[in-house]
Amino acid sequence: MAQVQRMSRLMIKTLRDDPADAETASHKLLVRAGYVRRTSAGIWTWLPLGKKVLENVSRVVREEMDAIGAQEVLLPALLPKEPYEISERWEEYGDLLFRLKDRKGADYLLGPTHEEIFTLTVKDQCTSYKDLPVMLYQIQTKYRDEARPRSGVLRGREFQMKDSYSFDTTDEGLAQSYALHRAAYQKIFARLGLDYRIVSAVSGAMGGSASEEFLAPAAAGEDTFVDCPQCDYAANTEAVTVKVEPADATGVGEPEELDTPDTPTIESLAEYLDVPASATLKNLLIKVDGEIVAVGVPGDREVDMGKLGEHLAPAVVELVTAEDFTGREDLVRGYVGPQGLAGKAFRYIADPRVAPGTSWVTGANKEGKHARNVVAGRDFEVDDYLDVVVVEPGDPCPKCGAGLVIDRAIEIGHIFQLGRKYADAFELDVLGQNGKPVRVTMGSYGIGVSRAVAALAEQTFDESGLCWPREIAPADVHVVAAGKAKQTELALEVGDKLGAAGLRVLVDDRAGVSPGVKFTDAELIGVPNIVVAGRRAAEGVVEVKDRRTGEREEMTVEEAVARLSA
Repeated sequence: MAQVQRMSRLMIKTLRDDPADAETASHKLLVRAGYVRRTSAGIWTWLPLGKKVLENVSRVVREEMDAIGAQEVLLPALLPKEPYEISERWEEYGDLLFRLKDRKGADYLLGPTHEEIFTLTVKDQCTSYKDLPVMLYQIQTKYRDEARPRSGVLRGREFQMKDSYSFDTTDEGLAQSYALHRAAYQKIFARLGLDYRIVSAVSGAMGGSASEEFLAPAAAGEDTFVDCPQCDYAANTEAVTVKVEPADATGVGEPEELDTPDTPTIESLAEYLDVPASATLKNLLIKVDGEIVAVGVPGDREVDMGKLGEHLAPAVVELVTAEDFTGREDLVRGYVGPQGLAGKAFRYIADPRVAPGTSWVTGANKEGKHARNVVAGRDFEVDDYLDVVVVEPGDPCPKCGAGLVIDRAIEIGHIFQLGRKYADAFELDVLGQNGKPVRVTMGSYGIGVSRAVAALAEQTFDESGLCWPREIAPADVHVVAAGKAKQTELALEVGDKLGAAGLRVLVDDRAGVSPGVKFTDAELIGVPNIVVAGRRAAEGVVEVKDRRTGEREEMTVEEAVARLSA
């Protein structure tokens, strides 16, 4: 028999007004409907209804992971410093890492992810190629010291996550494990009722040869991604690539120095010379692990610092300051150009739009001077080409050339082919078929379990409240007693019969609560089906309402049970 929960015995307190600090729909509604309560900045208590939803998401994830042969484990959240020193992530994580000392002064951390500990676990347990492949996963609390936790459970400092890892002896085996996880993720998100996109992503500090994100489009999303309306291309904006063919510079004259006083910005230069900003070359100076590097992009485009940082990870990237120009007579602030300096005074990185043969107006490396007819590949060389500009709507699709569309989304999953980064760090070898050591290759696969709850709330809410898909709702049916003793008696009878039919039931039998408040709470809580024991209770007739469509119909108790349990 499925559970029947009476609201008269349920710890729940719904709110009529939105929390003062709430900005997103999920934050407002999960608090108002009594699913979560804020404990501290970025730290949340999951109340009974919220815990049911969280566990339902975990159940779906667990079932699909088990189906591909992954084995569940539970690693500690309190972790020693030493493995993270070996992987160098003790420093790389910076302020995001929660660090603490025990009474003896030893350093520990609260786990943000567990690559190191999973690697050590397999190193301890698997010694032969016969022990592999193996896929391990856990559903556990993670910790990150976010500078600005916000949006309720969407971005917290403590959160629930499923992280899994595959261990193979060959790259072909890794590709198979990756494919298994990818297919499992598709099943998981389909079962959860999420609208999602699979997009190309950058691996960044995680390393590896392949990386894809699973994004749930939502206005509250902090990720931006591009979709092509003409083909199946989709990518995180940080992973968008552009292909530009070399230009023919045959008819371009030699560089010509121009007198351009008081034009240290692209806007002032373009106005002074009466040329479009797209004809100018912007040279942004940054520091990469302390070394000055110049980044060249067309003057009408902005450098995406996030994308640049991902490309250069794990190096530390920061903008230069006025102090960095001190003692550098070759660097004239506001008038830097790559000609004569690229590869000498600094390493020169350029966006692919600065293709060989393209001609530009750029700084002449003299105060108040610029130069035109400066040709890439003729007058300066590019050390590295990286896609580093902010993607804009209408940019060409790398696959078919159509104009791209930009949208916002919530990252709900991410899969990586890690390769041997951690296996190398921890010397994870097994004995191969030929009796010689074989270095193991790894995959890493994450799903934000608590974040999926918020993503579902964002995608499915309406003007009345939450509207959960049945798979993860806290109950299948919400039975409302309109108030009188006969109606309450019938509501409890209906609840028991629905429970006996295998349904999860929430019965609002609260005394002293008006029918209006009960109806409002039923809409706010968002269970898929609402049954009302109202004015025709004496006749054994109830009203059945579909929470999403709003369709309602009166029928006998027996008909309602048959309909809802079908």
